[in-house]
This record gives sequence, C-alpha cells and structure tokens, in this order.
Amino acid sequence: MADFDRRTALKGGLTVSAVGLLGTATISAADAASGVAEPKIHDTTAWNARPPGGAIEVQNHKPTYIVVHHTVDPGNVTDYTLEHAFWASRSIQNFHMDTRGWIDTGQQFTNSRGGHITEGRHRSLEILRGGTQHVLGANVGNNNSTCIGIENEGLYSKEDVTPALWDSLVKLVAYIASQYGISPEFIKGHRDFNSTECPGTVLYNRLPELRTEVGKLLGTASPKVDLPEWPLLKPGDSGTRVRMAQELLRARGFAVPVDGLFGQSTKDAVAAVAARNGLERDTCGATAATDETGFLGSDVWPLIVGSGTDLRALKARLAG
Repeated sequence: MADFDRRTALKGGLTVSAVGLLGTATISAADAASGVAEPKIHDTTAWNARPPGGAIEVQNHKPTYIVVHHTVDPGNVTDYTLEHAFWASRSIQNFHMDTRGWIDTGQQFTNSRGGHITEGRHRSLEILRGGTQHVLGANVGNNNSTCIGIENEGLYSKEDVTPALWDSLVKLVAYIASQYGISPEFIKGHRDFNSTECPGTVLYNRLPELRTEVGKLLGTASPKVDLPEWPLLKPGDSGTRVRMAQELLRARGFAVPVDGLFGQSTKDAVAAVAARNGLERDTCGATAATDETGFLGSDVWPLIVGSGTDLRALKARLAG
C-alpha cells in the first residue's frame, strides 16, 4: 500500500466513501469531559525505534475516527512485560518499513497484551498532546487522513483480549477522544472501513462496550450508532446475506450463482470489484496471517449497490 491517503473513485456504483456512509460529526472539545488523564505512553525513543524513512506528515485538522486494530503477529503471547512490548513495537516497525515499504510504523499507537502503550509512528504522541492536528498514518486504506489507529497485540478472531489490554485500551481511547473532542460513536474497527477481519470478531463485537466505557470517562451519554455497519462476508460463508450479495453482483454483470454460498466465483467477483475500483489492500497485519482477497466488507458493498438504493433500508436488512 502506498504510504499516503487516497480517496477511492467509485466506478459503476454509488459515489459514496466509507467515511460518507459512517458520518463525520464530532463533538466539540467543550462538550467532552475535560481533564481525562493521559495514560502512560512510552514514546519512540523509549523502545529504540528506527528513524522514519521519510518526512512525517502532520495535517492541520483533527482526526474524525479512532480505529481499533489487532496485530495478528505478534499473537496471543503470555509475556506481559514492558520489555516484550518494546520488542513487539520494534518488530511491527520493521515489518511495516521493510515488508510493507512504509516510511514508519503504520499506526499511531500500539497496545500490548500486558497493557503497555507505545507510540507507533513518530510524532504521534506530541501531536496528540496538542489536540489540534493529526499525524498521517498508514493503517486504514483510503481513510488515513480521518483515522487515528491503535494496534492491539494479538489475534482476536476467536479469543478475547487480556484484562490488562482492555483496561489500557479504554484509557487510551478516552484520552484520544478527550483531546480531539471525538464522540464515542466514532470509535470504529478497521473492518468498518476496509474489507478485513481486523480487529477480529471477538474484539470487534466488544466495540459497543468500549464506546460505553469511554463515554463514562468522558462524562457523555451512552452512545448510539444509528446506522448499522456493513457486514463482513468471507469465502465459506452462507446464508441470506450471501444470497443478497450475489444478487447485487449479478445485477452488476457478474455470472455468480444465487445460492447463498460464498464460493470461488463469488470470491473472484468481489476481488474483481475491489481491483477495478483501486481499493487498497494489505493495510493491516491481519493479511499477514490470512489471505483476505475477496472479502466483502464496508468498502466493497457500496460498489455493488445500484444507484437509487435506500442504503439505510438495505443495511438494516443485512444487519437483521
């Protein structure tokens, strides 16, 4: 993935970005509770980060969303020490720079299974403390200019996070939300923007709980997400939602069966839609463990929906 933010030009479908579907409103800093304590965050010097391979871009606006990821690798380790957290941060940076080809760590912050928080991309902590600007990262394809990302060490597709990781995640997200005046409704998972498993089904399903706990620290009312998210469908899935997706693909000219089974032809059609519209892939560590080609998620659904479709009604049907 290129280490910059680029909006997708949607072709042959609705001209709607993931951000446009999710909304862009934030609460003002005055509306957020003041004085949310900064948790202990170890900066890039503490974990002996490599210098970035290029200039860190600082944008003159606040991020709109706080995005939760999982690292996949390192996985669900039982070494909860600070030394391990520093090692994991170096490992992630090496992978992002040497394999992904990015200038630095992709995400702004990293949270270990031991509950140790480290700064990811250089200058992220400094800019967060200022509360008015945004360090451009490389962790949410086509939406990096609106998103500040947190990588949580581990793989959470089937297992839950450690209590220490959860506690530090709540505190970090609350601090970020307070600094930028972000409402808890805009705490998202990576899959809310891209067709990826990230941050794992178990952690993703705890996002409503995360929003509630962060809201308590901010002193705001319990958040309500009015518009359902696009579901994530994967090869091997079956059921009514797969059938609906196949009907939409057929309407777009793809010769897929309408049998409710996410087989090879459906996977190929979804992958073709993503490639045709230039969607960025490999934006997260999740793809290092699983081939997510052909996953049908938040950035592909709008591309297969016909113009004039009632998006709210469709998403409600899919959610049901």
